[in-house]
Amino acid sequence: MRGFTMMSLLFILVVLAALGAALVSVSSRQQDGMAVDIENARAAQAARAGLEWAAWQVLRNPAPPAAAPACFGTTSLTPGGNLGSMVVTVSCSRSTGTDGATALVFYQVTATSCNAPSSGSCPNTAAAPSAVYVERQLSSTLSR
Repeated sequence: MRGFTMMSLLFILVVLAALGAALVSVSSRQQDGMAVDIENARAAQAARAGLEWAAWQVLRNPAPPAAAPACFGTTSLTPGGNLGSMVVTVSCSRSTGTDGATALVFYQVTATSCNAPSSGSCPNTAAAPSAVYVERQLSSTLSR
């Protein structure tokens, strides 16, 4: 009888240890998933902030469309506050067009945000970014 009880106890211990390991693994994956979700939200907000900055840069000059300013160069920004872990790289391209006799200037602005830039700008071109690397890109067309 004593041997049978020892075998039952050993079996129960092994099963409980395997169950505990599985619970730790699931919990760890959930925490990683939540961290990535939070970083995704931050990246989206940082990219939106980059577009707002670009719109301000392009539209702040009250010059008429014929004398509209050229695009700014590609610029990397670090937003403050809760977005301080993000870097936003903003680029701009300018084109012209007409609507009848009206001359128009179009600006295509693109904001790319990430939490692990390479060489100070996004996107990260490293061979193997971390498991929690996130990147978002938004673009907008502005007209003057």
